Amino acid sequence: MTNRYSGLKLGVVTPMAKEKDTVEKFVQEVLAVCRLFSFKTIRFYVVLDHASTDGTLDVLKNMGEHIQELKVIFAPDNKNVVDAYKRGYREAITEGVDWILEMDGGFSHKPEDIPKFFETMMKGGYDCVFGSRFCPKGKIENGSVKRTLVSWGGTWAANILLGTKLWDMTSGFELFTRRALSWVLEKGIVSEGPFFQTEIRTFAHKFKITEVPITYDAATQQIHRKSLSDALRNLKRLCFMRLRGQLYT
Repeated sequence: MTNRYSGLKLGVVTPMAKEKDTVEKFVQEVLAVCRLFSFKTIRFYVVLDHASTDGTLDVLKNMGEHIQELKVIFAPDNKNVVDAYKRGYREAITEGVDWILEMDGGFSHKPEDIPKFFETMMKGGYDCVFGSRFCPKGKIENGSVKRTLVSWGGTWAANILLGTKLWDMTSGFELFTRRALSWVLEKGIVSEGPFFQTEIRTFAHKFKITEVPITYDAATQQIHRKSLSDALRNLKRLCFMRLRGQLYT
């Protein structure tokens, strides 16, 4: 690999819950891919809270004793998975990493897709690179038709109502510069459900952004009424922000 990455500090943020059976393999595979790029430093922030009840935390703590890059964060005050993501973001920003890669655990996001993010970010000088299931060569595995339609419909609605222009506005596999993610967080992520990814991608339109195709395994993902209600409420809020000229200022 080229040494263009040798001056950059990388942070990887992944919330986890009940993933005892896959966590060790997942962490090792993600770090193995990231190490190929010879970053100045790599920090893998894994965030857990009381939702993790199967021993995943214990496995990670044991791994942390032997893997220097791994930082295990137990955040009992988290109210939902969005709190876990934001806690991981804050840790990465506070420690001064240059790039923050966000991805789900449990192999719903594939470690083998990671190089696309790094190479695209470096080559194009982007502020944000977003994983897309709906752009050419992107795909969803093991997902129900209903789940796919909801994701596609959410993207369509966001692009129409918010003026965004992405193939996929609801995915959560993405790479940010510290500057871009800090600005997005300062805008205020209000959603307490999956719609927070749409908030992030909407605010990120202030920056130089692009998409790369990913393969997403949706086998464990379900749609809840509470999440849909949260999405509709916050979509309305963002629409009003757009009308008032507040989305990108």
